[in-house]
Amino acid sequence: MNKDQVKGRMHQAVGKAKEAAGDATDNSKLQAKGIAQQAKGKAQANYGDAKNSVAKKIDR
Repeated sequence: MNKDQVKGRMHQAVGKAKEAAGDATDNSKLQAKGIAQQAKGKAQANYGDAKNSVAKKIDR
C-alpha cells in the first residue's frame, strides 16, 4: 500500500463518521461535509490504487 491509498481510506473513514454524526444530530452541514470527505477519500484511494497497479506492471 502506498501513502495515497492509506490517506484515501482514512478520509473515507473520517467522512463516514462525520456523515453518521451529522445524521445522528440532524446536522445537514456536517452530514454533507462527511459525504464530500468520503468522495475525496475515494478519489485519492483510487489514485493510489492506479499508482500501485502501474508500479507492479513496471516491476514485471
